[in-house]
Amino acid sequence: VKRSAKGNLYDIFRHRVMVPIIDVRGNIIAFGGRVMDDSKPKYINSPETMVYHKSRTLFALNVAKKSTSKRYILCEGYMDVIAMHQGGFGNAVATLGTAITSEHARLIARYAKVVYLAYDSDAAGQNATERAIRLLAEAGIEAKVIKMTGAKDPDEYIKTFGAPAFAKLLGASEGQIDFKLNGILKKYDLSVP
Repeated sequence: VKRSAKGNLYDIFRHRVMVPIIDVRGNIIAFGGRVMDDSKPKYINSPETMVYHKSRTLFALNVAKKSTSKRYILCEGYMDVIAMHQGGFGNAVATLGTAITSEHARLIARYAKVVYLAYDSDAAGQNATERAIRLLAEAGIEAKVIKMTGAKDPDEYIKTFGAPAFAKLLGASEGQIDFKLNGILKKYDLSVP
């Protein structure tokens, strides 16, 4: 709860779907809330506390660490991760309302050797992808970039095309050098010497 300007207490998560944020040991340490309509802000997470730090917590790592795969899928938000898990991809995790940090990368490095980046296809998502590639490389993790066409994020892609189609995207993902080169090539008209 929070206190309004008038001094009344109100529920900051009202009219939202509640999602528990669970640490790597299985303890609920915070909550996230997503609106069901178009009101703003779309997402609200619990404030940081002594046990909950956004920069050190990955959503669903408690589930992904049970996977035998040393390949994780890193998404932008918990709704994407929930859709991924429903689609059979139990190795999906997400940061919580913040860009990836070096602490996140070191945490992932304990469990995975390869990370597939499934960030949104918009400009912000592409910038976040570049940052993630750098931080993951510094932690000794190979980064691969998933290219989704026809959908803005993994949740929408799986709903539109299905989980088997998303699995094919994993196989066709780009390495970090190809991602950087393709980004450069998009900026210039190569037909002009």
